[in-house]
Parts: sequence; C-alpha cells; structure tokens
Amino acid sequence: MTGVLDAVRAEFPVLTDCVYLNSNSTGAIPRGVEPILRTYWHTLSHWRDTAWIGWLDELTAYRDTLADFIGAPRGTVVTDTNVSTLLGRIGSCFDFRGERNRVVTSDLEFPTVPFVWAGFARHGAHLVAAGSGGPEFDLDALEAAIDERTRLVCVSHGSYTTGAILDLDRVIARAHEAGALVVVDAFQTVGSVPLDVGALDADFVLGGAHKWMCGTHTAFLYVRPDLLPTLRPAATGWFAGADPLAFQESSEPAADAQRFAGGTPIPITAMMSRVGLDLLAAAGSAQIRAHSLRCTDTIIQRADAAGIEVRTPREPERRGGMINLRFPGDRQVVPRLARRGLICSWRDGLRVAPHLYNTIDEVETFMDALTELAR
Repeated sequence: MTGVLDAVRAEFPVLTDCVYLNSNSTGAIPRGVEPILRTYWHTLSHWRDTAWIGWLDELTAYRDTLADFIGAPRGTVVTDTNVSTLLGRIGSCFDFRGERNRVVTSDLEFPTVPFVWAGFARHGAHLVAAGSGGPEFDLDALEAAIDERTRLVCVSHGSYTTGAILDLDRVIARAHEAGALVVVDAFQTVGSVPLDVGALDADFVLGGAHKWMCGTHTAFLYVRPDLLPTLRPAATGWFAGADPLAFQESSEPAADAQRFAGGTPIPITAMMSRVGLDLLAAAGSAQIRAHSLRCTDTIIQRADAAGIEVRTPREPERRGGMINLRFPGDRQVVPRLARRGLICSWRDGLRVAPHLYNTIDEVETFMDALTELAR
C-alpha cells in the first residue's frame, strides 16, 4: 500500500504546501487536470463544431467509468452539474396527489434534501423528517415513519456533519416492504466508502465528484435498471431524448438513464473529474477504505488522549471518512490551523477528513497542532 500511496500523493499539488484534511468539503484535484484545461482552451480558441464528437465520447467514457466504480450496469448513470438538479428530476417523475404522498427523510440531511422536497409541496408532497437531532441517524424513528402513505424515502448514506453511516440495508428493506422507493444521497461517502449500488438494491443513488472523488463541478444519478422504463422525468432537456443528435422534434425519452439528462452538457467538468476517478479506481475501494480507517482511528485515539469529544461513531462500520471533534472554541481554531497550513472545516464541530493521498504522519502533525490549540 505504501507504493500506491506515494504514487497517488505525487499527483496532488496542494499537498506540497499544506496538510490537506478537507476532502469531505472539497477534495484535492490531481495535476493531470492541468493539461486537460490547456487542451480545452486550445479547442475553444480554434473552434470547430467537430469538437463535440470528442467531447461526447469523453462524457460517455466518464459515465461508464463511474458506473463501473459504483457497481452499476452501464447505461444506468447520468451526470449533470449538481445533485439538486438531479434530485428535482427524480421528484418530477411522481404524482404526489392522493394518500401515498409522503417523502420520508432523516433530520440529518444536507440542506439540499429538505429544500428540494419542500418545493414539491405545491404538487402535494408531504415531507416527513424523522430523527432525534443526531449526532447519529435515528434508525428506529426512520423505520417507524415509513408506512403505506410513503411514496419515497430520501436519505443520506453518511452525515455531512459527523460522518455517521446510515444502515441502508434496513432502511431499504423497510421502504420496499411498504411499497416505497428509496433515493440515497451518497455524496458524503462515495470515493471513501465502498459502494456497490447493485448489491445495495437502492432505486436511486446520487453523488458527486468534488469531495472524495477528487473531481469538480459534476454530479451523478444512478437509476435501478428495471425501474428506468417506468419513469418520465419532467424539466429535462433535449439531451434526454431518444436521439438528440438527430436534431429533430421527438417526444420519446432515451431508453437508458439519459432520460434524466438536461440540455446541452458541459463536457469539461467530466473530463476534469475523470482524472481523479481513474486514480481512485486504480487504487481500489478496499484499499482506500482500509487506509481511511487507519487514519481516522489515529484521529480518534489522539482526541481521546487529549480529552477532546469525538462525535463520530467509533465502530468502523458506522463511520465514513471523516471525524467530527468538539471542544470550546473549536470553530475559531479552524482558521488558526489554516494559518499553519493545516486544512480542515467546521460544520457543527471541527471536521477532519483524511483521504488516500494523506499519510499517518500528516494526521499526527495535524493532531499535535490541534491538541495544542484546543488547550
């Protein structure tokens, strides 16, 4: 693993001048993105319409590589600019009039989730946020909230504040038993925690590139293959059609996940994000997870020794790639650490998020400084 780590670290310029432990907020970008940007500018400055041939091939290659990475059949993944856009298209597939109008979420969702579903209230959707205020997901409350009135269950795989992992198997089993479909927001975990969407049996899985996947400005949606033919999302765009490049009017959607696409795509974000995705795929999800757990174990041990509260679950199977720490003045410590070149973030506690490109020595250096400032 050491050889893999060294090779991966060499690809991330940000590591030359800081200890970067902020991948849960914005992941580091590999140096392989720079020549892509130069090539893109050259294409723009010598424009010909034929550039789209190569660009569309790049978009397809990114979707296919992404599908392989999350265990999805090719053709079941679509990309767009952000999760909010894709989540809204999922919602537009359903009729919320009548008794089955509930959308059940946890009370620990990223603000995107309640905001988008609140907008569907005008179409009859009734949002139910189940939980007990954290820091962990209240699984019993979630299961109790799912009943025959539930149309969709929309939950995060991991908490954006504490890194707690939700037992998706239990939630999905309960939802399907009640006749509801499940939308999983994996943005906080994909790239640091292994994800096999086929084995998971989720109906929809959302995620994005700019955190643990070492990319930028692009999100993805996976749709369960047998569900695809039954879905007709609204507010899409011409690239969602069965044959958009025919440039003719058509009312038929694409047969695959492209029916969730929007208008003219932005190829550069997929091209940039493919670089990081290839690095992660080469390392393998199992190695990434093993290294992540070694790093987060170190953070927990050091925090315990210093008397700092650990708000993230300690059991490996119940935590993602970050650790949330709390102590008096924790929010003020973040910029002071940054001035020392030690980068983390604060969301209801100080969040420390090592990734594949970090070393145990870096984690120790960070915790040395944090312990000193916490006093």
